[in-house]
Amino acid sequence: MARPPNYGQERKERDRQKAAKKAEKLAAKVAAKERSEPENEAGSETETETAK
Repeated sequence: MARPPNYGQERKERDRQKAAKKAEKLAAKVAAKERSEPENEAGSETETETAK
């Protein structure tokens, strides 16, 4: 006999996977932003130094 489906557990597993994927995307987005910020800050600092 086949066992009955456990819809609650399946739903929780899908939600967990979705949350993990979302967190991974957010972490990648934050890391990409951090990598691009120092370049912009360094560029603005050199512009202010040359303007003086």
